[in-house]
Formats: sequence, C-alpha cells, structure tokens
Amino acid sequence: MPVTVKNISLWRKEVENQMGTLAHTLEPVAKAGANLHVLMGYRYPGEETKAAIELYPIAGKKVTAAAPEAGLLASSIPTLLVEGDDRPGLGLAQAVGRRFSAVLGFESEADAKTATPLIKKAAASKRK
Repeated sequence: MPVTVKNISLWRKEVENQMGTLAHTLEPVAKAGANLHVLMGYRYPGEETKAAIELYPIAGKKVTAAAPEAGLLASSIPTLLVEGDDRPGLGLAQAVGRRFSAVLGFESEADAKTATPLIKKAAASKRK
C-alpha cells in the first residue's frame, strides 16, 4: 500500500506536568465517544513543569463540544499525518503491526504543502 499524506488538525492543550492531567483532559472526550487515532502527551524540553497534550481526530457534534470543555483547542500548527506499510529505511515513525504513522508539524501551510510530494516521492523510492 502506498504512503498517504493527509493534512490534519490536532487539538491541543498546554498543561502543568502533573500526574493525572492526561486522564483528566481525556475524560470528557472519551465520554463523548471519541475514537482517537493520535494521542501525544509530552513535557517541554528544559521545562519540567510544562507539558502539552495533542489529539486527532476531534470529530462529531458531541466530541467537538466536549473538546473545548476539556481545554482543548484546534491547533494553528500546520500538521501532516503520514501513514503506510512499515519497512526499513522509511525513517523514525510509530509502527503498529505492519503499518506506520508519523505526525509532522510545520512552520507554515506552505511548508506542509511543499513537503507533501517530497514525502511521497521519498517513500516511493524506498519501495524499489
């Protein structure tokens, strides 16, 4: 299967890096029936007390209403979701079984648009 590259909108919340914060943030969207494909929680480098939570997708009326209640807002960071069959040489990505996915953030929409065909071309050359 070829590599797919899709523009996505991450929903994001900056938080204090404390135990239970991720669960507390996820509870309203989980109760609303979210089916998440991407969930990232990470501490900012060099700042032990600050962290971020990012989710995708936030879709449907109930989930979209629950996200802001949890403090999540649509991110303005241009983001691509890259997925395909996992194989050596594609780079660092998350693999589950025989499939990989990677979430890439960019400085601008133009940068993301420029990257899309380059990612597809690089992935196609690795298949040969």
